[in-house]
Amino acid sequence: MGILIRPGLLFDIDTIADFQVQMAWETEKLKLDPPTVQNGVSAVFDDPSKGKYWIAESGGRVVGCLLTIPEWSDWRNGTVLWIHSVYVLPTFRKSGVFKALYSHLKNLVQAGNDLRGLRLYVDKSNHDAQKVYESLGMSGEHYHLFEWLKN
Repeated sequence: MGILIRPGLLFDIDTIADFQVQMAWETEKLKLDPPTVQNGVSAVFDDPSKGKYWIAESGGRVVGCLLTIPEWSDWRNGTVLWIHSVYVLPTFRKSGVFKALYSHLKNLVQAGNDLRGLRLYVDKSNHDAQKVYESLGMSGEHYHLFEWLKN
């Protein structure tokens, strides 16, 4: 199965938003408001400083996506890309879709003078995702994430 990685485009907004609603339900049993998610995805396309979507296609079908968000690192004098909103269609999981997305981003970082690395966070109970990230050489040993979110 060939996997093509490309930047997200305006015509992908509906698919990306649908993937995010599905992902929130699967991972956290969180029911998101689809119009809010649609507006949130659209905001990234309206303001590229917010991030960039990456699409995985197989056979002309969108089978996965993720969002990268830039974070300036004064320690590294460069940008670290945070990986957010990862989703792969259930029938395409364990077939290399995330690996292709990750490899594409890693190649961008290695080739880019201003890019320093990749980061992501994962739910503590999502052991399957953690195994995937570890298999790609990522480590969860350096930082713990703390947050406060407005309801």
